[in-house]
Amino acid sequence: MGQLTMDFTTVRPGQLSIIASDFDARPMSYLQEGQRLGYEPAVARAVCEMLGLEPLWFNLPMQDFYSALSSGEYDVVWFNQAITQERRAWADFTRPYGRFDEAVLVREDSPIQEASDLKGKRLGGLADSTNVALADQFPELELIPFPGSDQVLPEMLHALREGKIDALVDDALVLLAAEADDPTLRVAFQISTHHPFGIGVLPGNRELLEALNHTLNTLIVEGVLAKLWAQWIPYKPFPF
Repeated sequence: MGQLTMDFTTVRPGQLSIIASDFDARPMSYLQEGQRLGYEPAVARAVCEMLGLEPLWFNLPMQDFYSALSSGEYDVVWFNQAITQERRAWADFTRPYGRFDEAVLVREDSPIQEASDLKGKRLGGLADSTNVALADQFPELELIPFPGSDQVLPEMLHALREGKIDALVDDALVLLAAEADDPTLRVAFQISTHHPFGIGVLPGNRELLEALNHTLNTLIVEGVLAKLWAQWIPYKPFPF
C-alpha cells in the first residue's frame, strides 16, 4: 500500500485533526489503555498512511462536533456519523466507508419482540441521533433522550437494567456488543436502515475531500477496507 501524491491542506501540516469521542462504541471505536481501537480508527490509520498524514484524535462532546468543525481548528468529524441532510448543512461528507443498521435492546425477560410491542413503553436513545429519529416509525411510546456525554452508553444500559426505560435504540453493532457482554440483555429486533457512515470534512476544503474520497476508493479496490471490516466486524458482510 503506497502513498498517494495529492495536493491538499490540513489545519496542522502533516497531520489529520480528527474530531471524535472517547465514547465506547465498540467495534466501531473505543479506547483501551490509551490506544484507539476499532474499525473506524483502523480505517483512519490506513487512509492517513496513504496520504502521508499522522492521525490526531480530539475527544469532544458529541453535541459540539459540528460547531467545533466550523471553528476551523479541525479537519474532519470522524466518529459514527451517519450521513444526513441535517449534517450536510455543517460538513461536506466523503463517500461511505460503511453502512450500518439500528437495533432495539431490552432486558432478557422483556415481552418486547418487535416494533409493535413498543406501544406504551419507554424507549431510550441518544438525543438528536439518527437512532432516536427512528422512534417516529414506532407506535405510541414515551421517548427518553439521553444527552451525548462520553458515558452515555453505560448510562443508557444502566437505565435499561434498572427498569427506568423498557428498551434502548442504538446502532446495531453497539447493541450486539452489549448483548454479548451481558446475558441479562438481549437484542429484541434489528432495523435494516443501511445508513451510510462518512467522514465530515470542513466545508470548502474540496482538495482534502477529494483526497479522502480517492483514498477510500483505492482502499476498497485493493481489498484493504474489506480486510479491516472482516477483522473488526466479522459477523456482518462487507457492504461494498
